[in-house]
Amino acid sequence: MSPVVRDLAAPARFVRARSAIAALFCSLGFQYATWAAQIPAIKKDLGLTAGEVGMLLMAAGVGSAVSFPLVAVAMRRLGSRRLAPASQLGLTLLLLALAAAPNYPVALLVMCVDGVLVGCLNVAMNAQGAAALEAGYARNAMARLHATFSGGSLLAALLASGVRTLTPSVGSHFAVAACVLVLLGGYARTGLLPDDDPGEGPRKQARGRWTLPSRVTLWMCCAMVFGTIAEGAMNDWSTLYLREIAQASARTAPLGIAVVSGTMVLARLFADGRRARWGDGRVVLLGSALAAAGLAFALVGGGVVTALVGFACVGLGIAAVTPCVYAAAAKQGSDTLTLVAAMGTTGLLAGPPLIGFVADASSLAWGMAAVAASAAVVSLCSTRIRWTPTGAAAR
Repeated sequence: MSPVVRDLAAPARFVRARSAIAALFCSLGFQYATWAAQIPAIKKDLGLTAGEVGMLLMAAGVGSAVSFPLVAVAMRRLGSRRLAPASQLGLTLLLLALAAAPNYPVALLVMCVDGVLVGCLNVAMNAQGAAALEAGYARNAMARLHATFSGGSLLAALLASGVRTLTPSVGSHFAVAACVLVLLGGYARTGLLPDDDPGEGPRKQARGRWTLPSRVTLWMCCAMVFGTIAEGAMNDWSTLYLREIAQASARTAPLGIAVVSGTMVLARLFADGRRARWGDGRVVLLGSALAAAGLAFALVGGGVVTALVGFACVGLGIAAVTPCVYAAAAKQGSDTLTLVAAMGTTGLLAGPPLIGFVADASSLAWGMAAVAASAAVVSLCSTRIRWTPTGAAAR
């Protein structure tokens, strides 16, 4: 057991560190949802077609996908404690740059850089949460940290709605959002943990040379990609599915996002307890199976109520996938965590456009079927990952 666990002051330091790291997770969700909420306005201001908007979204995914070598080097040289606030500040500035983008090529460049910095922050904050916090204090925390990501997205949606009632200006909205991000970043900076807390294994790997990923690492990457595809696609396509396929009213259709986000936050708030009782492997296996079966039920059954029930199953089931896989990757070392996190960011950003391409080639129902299939793939991958006790379960 780590010496920090026996320290009488450890519980207070754990809470302070968890709050600081949670501010980073909240920042990422907030920044992502802030620019996503203004896509229609950006489309209008720059005179973009639907295809160009799709490429704009894809640019962020491409930036994230190619960021792995840069993030690996940055993690070795800076460590998560310095990389996290630096990338969070960069994402804050990119909001202002996107608002000021004079044309489509500049906006594409901004979104590509955004993907790179999202990759940096995603790796650094998950290293803080899984390697420094959970392993250092032997307490489960990752699910609740990921809940603050969803909470940040909700906060951004509320802010976007509020600012929109006052002004349609994208620049004004992004300026207010940047102030919120500065406050979150300042709070996080004072409570982040040293990178050498978790133990010798990850630290040695971070200082060594990068090696080819193991078979277990590849299964983790697969689970992360398909898990984040399911998570991201539900947020982006659920409203449109309710409106066009389930024939919901314009007032009812937005409930799709609310149901998915609400159940996901709720599940993540209580998932750490399930992780301690059941183990991460069973949580991922059962959760992803529930998501796949629930969404398949919604697609076959049809109707608004059936769809909302299915969406709730996705939110409840897929919520704990990424926290558990991140925790497992952190146990394999910094390079594994970096690669798995890069795959997660890629799936989150590139997944929704890919589902859109499927829907365009066939129908939105088939696009959502691809989401259900993604959740089923996660369930399969979970049986191939070597899970070890995490946090409280490791005692």
